[in-house]
Amino acid sequence: MAGEILEEEDIGLAYYSRSGSFTGSDTESLASRLPSRQPSQAQLQIPSSIGSSSQRDSSSAFKSPSLSNVFDHQLSTKHPATPRAVSRSKTLPHLTQCSRIADADSGHFNFEPEKLLRMRKWILAFVIVNFDLDVGPVVQGLHPPLWLSQEEKENIAFSSFPDSLQFEQGSEIHSFRIRDLELSPGASALDQAEERPRSDHGYMYGFSHFSQRKDASSKRGYQQSSIVILTHLPYPALFTSLASKLGPLFHRHGVPMLETACHNVASWCSPLEGSTIELGFLGSVLHVELPRTLDDQQLTETVSFGEKFDPSCHLLASSTPFDPPPVLLFETSLSHIWSIWECLVLGEPLLVYGPSPAMTSQAIWFLRDLLRPIPLAIDFRPYFTIHDKDHALLVNKLPPKGGLIIGVTNPFFEKSCGHWPHVLSLGGKEHSRRVATAAGPHPGWRTKTHKRYISKDRPLLKRIEMACSGNERDGLQGSLDLRSHFCSRTNALLAPLNRYLNTLIPSPVECTTLSSGPRRLRSFSSVNFLSSLKANGSPLPFRSTSKQKEFYERWLKTPAFGLWLAEQEAVVHKMLEEKGAV
Repeated sequence: MAGEILEEEDIGLAYYSRSGSFTGSDTESLASRLPSRQPSQAQLQIPSSIGSSSQRDSSSAFKSPSLSNVFDHQLSTKHPATPRAVSRSKTLPHLTQCSRIADADSGHFNFEPEKLLRMRKWILAFVIVNFDLDVGPVVQGLHPPLWLSQEEKENIAFSSFPDSLQFEQGSEIHSFRIRDLELSPGASALDQAEERPRSDHGYMYGFSHFSQRKDASSKRGYQQSSIVILTHLPYPALFTSLASKLGPLFHRHGVPMLETACHNVASWCSPLEGSTIELGFLGSVLHVELPRTLDDQQLTETVSFGEKFDPSCHLLASSTPFDPPPVLLFETSLSHIWSIWECLVLGEPLLVYGPSPAMTSQAIWFLRDLLRPIPLAIDFRPYFTIHDKDHALLVNKLPPKGGLIIGVTNPFFEKSCGHWPHVLSLGGKEHSRRVATAAGPHPGWRTKTHKRYISKDRPLLKRIEMACSGNERDGLQGSLDLRSHFCSRTNALLAPLNRYLNTLIPSPVECTTLSSGPRRLRSFSSVNFLSSLKANGSPLPFRSTSKQKEFYERWLKTPAFGLWLAEQEAVVHKMLEEKGAV
């Protein structure tokens, strides 16, 4: 049985949406799906309240204090109250008029070195993947040319295709994350000269538009191909939008469309952190806000666009795509979403199973977003296959790596990951009605070890459940409400830590009297912090004092806490330097 699954069926899988359209093909304005309500000034400044309505008090509508505000409010890292200037890209070149090109390698174009450098600040290359009857998916073109190791090419090829056949004709968009390998020592001087930009976390990201079309001339009866946007930047909302525009045009017109896309991207300004920009791409203009840091959660109440946030025309680059509404993916697990968030925070490994790679990738980017502003200290794979070069490392008989999150669609993983402590199977109620013989875990949440620490927000849960049974506008608003809620909870989690760290900052007097040398935070003491927590509590609605203590004790042992503490020390050191104390 396992051997049959390992052999894998033909490729192709449609992304479910209530409208029946494929991902990226719906042009209806998402703004029309949102309730007509303008955010209040308080909503622009303060995250959504936490806890149920009976729990909302002066501490529940909480924004975690920032250490950067200790000396000078002007050093605050929060969003400004006034709109930021919008940077606009250069005028778009006209779309190339061309006929469809059957051979992916038949089209090549000249691309000046300076344009290549500008383009690769955003995108490394556009990768063409076709299906070979003998070996499966194969990389058949990279535009502009880019050196990749054979292992990377195979990873990209298999990750760009769904791993089961679900429709005869159609398309779908999904994303994946693969290891960014170092250049081979045997690479030529030309290869070395074209060394690609490296990512901060050592991974590359692919955003794939897969298409399957009937083809009587093929032995398989249909033609399968993917166009992949390969990048070092983890901006899922931005690159999913680009893939939705590029994919259909490429599958109709071929490589000349990639030439236009390359020139478009080369005309963009540099990706400056925290900027709001307009990017021209294939005849459309994208309004994009970039995050200040990769761990900064971009708020939907942003004023940087100068108007109310509209997901159909405004992109928060690091967030998950909002179309279709991501909350629908968790419909059968909504009552457990607070337990899932706790597992993410505590660095628990999580297997995410879904009927399509489009579903797993959107869900995992959504979960990753809920962790912000906690630093990323985990390995996550929005879509993971048995062909990935890290498969044996990540999926074996040993206990899974702490914090590992992988999104899979092959039922083989249900058995090979049977010893994992937590499984989240995606899908709405229509998926839960699958016949008993259907492969893969039944939609829902299953855990072997986790017992919830924090109370649910039951009024919010009721609203979200109703949103899932409503129209797409309700689903979208429910998604935004859920995201805002956990943004508030994550900031509340950090509140007791920020409060304690403030006591470790040397005073101006100490800075002048201490011996020479750098002035930094005094050493963090877990014992002293827990004493402070016991005396002052946490704004999170813990189910008991003992659970509050246990939760923080566990979080202090996670790699994420170590990274967070190092970042706070760096913030304080910088402020002391700016104040002339060092």
